Amino acid sequence: MELIGATWRKSSRSGNGECVEVADNVPGVVGVRDSKDPTGPVLAFDPRTWRAFVEHVKRS
Repeated sequence: MELIGATWRKSSRSGNGECVEVADNVPGVVGVRDSKDPTGPVLAFDPRTWRAFVEHVKRS
């Protein structure tokens, strides 16, 4: 999936290049990709599903 106009950001807690990048500025979808392979595959999530995932991770 190619997200036209996506602005990718990496976590400030990432280190050694072992991280994912997230694009949440595209309406209706949140994209996630491997920061080491920016032209590789992208996972696409519904924004509500992504928020639930992030909240769960924060509580863990």
